[in-house]
Amino acid sequence: MNGYYISILHGSLTTVGVALASLLVAILLGLLGAGAKLSGNPIAVALGQLYTTVVRGVPELLTMLLVFYGGPTVLNAAFESMGWNMQVTVNPFIAGVLTIGFIYGAYMTENFRGAIKAIPFGQREAGLAFGMGRWQVFRRITLPQMIRYVVPSFTNSWMALIKATALVSLIGLHDMTYLARQAGSATRQPFVFILMTAVIYLLFTSLSLWVLRKVHARYSLGSEKITL
Repeated sequence: MNGYYISILHGSLTTVGVALASLLVAILLGLLGAGAKLSGNPIAVALGQLYTTVVRGVPELLTMLLVFYGGPTVLNAAFESMGWNMQVTVNPFIAGVLTIGFIYGAYMTENFRGAIKAIPFGQREAGLAFGMGRWQVFRRITLPQMIRYVVPSFTNSWMALIKATALVSLIGLHDMTYLARQAGSATRQPFVFILMTAVIYLLFTSLSLWVLRKVHARYSLGSEKITL
């Protein structure tokens, strides 16, 4: 029994790795999506709107299965039509990270867009008037204030992203959910191992909530408080 507990703890490291890597992908896509929707360019706005609408309208599990099973099928068919003798397979870790990051990038897009719109536009204009470049304006004016506004919605998205990592167990990645199911089947005591996994997820989310509250307190102005 102890061996199963240890394997689940090892699997929790994989879960954390998937969550953090997916978060990086989601933040990158969220910034790009928010920039597109706020750009004023009709094509960029339409693409950003299409991205957020489609991704948020398709169940996460179906998206995961489409990437893991559909991706190689489409690529192999394309290679075969070009006469290339290649067979593409998708690594479960990479598939999980890209899929979860892609999904939550849509939510981050709306989070970042709302936070940027909450900042008075005149502040960015003033920065440009003082001779700052666009990157300097973003780094020194927009970003610090954006963090203050985005933390509450970012927290909700991050909590959902952590829990969504359990989906990678369905594509064969040996995260803690997958290992808990295997241990439960082997010992015929599924409740014990599933409960252990739930407690570990609760620890992850509780720690995340504590850290994000600290971040929000750091970037809050004056006595303004937003309860997470």
